[in-house]
Amino acid sequence: MSSVPAFKRLPRAVREQQMLDAAVKVFSRRGFHAASMDEIAEDAGISKPMVYAYLGTKEELFVACLHREGTRMMQAIAGAAAPDLPADERLWRGLRAFFGFVGAHRDGWAVLYRQARGEQPFAGELATMRARLVEVVAGMLDHALRADGREIAAIDLEVVAYALVGATESLADWLADHPDAEPEKTATRMMNVAWLGAAQLLHGVTWRPPAD
Repeated sequence: MSSVPAFKRLPRAVREQQMLDAAVKVFSRRGFHAASMDEIAEDAGISKPMVYAYLGTKEELFVACLHREGTRMMQAIAGAAAPDLPADERLWRGLRAFFGFVGAHRDGWAVLYRQARGEQPFAGELATMRARLVEVVAGMLDHALRADGREIAAIDLEVVAYALVGATESLADWLADHPDAEPEKTATRMMNVAWLGAAQLLHGVTWRPPAD
């Protein structure tokens, strides 16, 4: 355990990151309600009053964890998917970055998509992050369609984006539970599911229910 005087000599930003690292680990193991500030302080190697002084209440600390992990995830995806790339390569790079994040930050994923889900007010934070992710995916598909000289209704684009994001999240949960699984191979599997269907959509191929 690091000493408190040594901790205080660190830059403030480093101190906060160290506390957030400990909080993410504890929240991922215990969940919000069962996690204690005592355990978080112990994992961070500091006193409990210091955690309160820097990051506030347990609820405020949990929200800070959500924001940090969500920002990390979105930055990884946005940084990988350059807009000048072909549509399939943009999607592939985005998926690879996403699953790479999950593989490298399994505790962060657990806090984002398991512990926050269904817990108010945290579910609202998660919904906002999901909406941003859907916007990114919808933008990729729209760019690809326009480059191919086609357009589809905004509602159809949104539905496809939500479907892709939902399937990707489910596979990410699988990855989080399988430490031996390789993030890049998982991204390739998701790409095969997503792009083969999206490619047909780009070319105007759609399935219709049989006539009664």
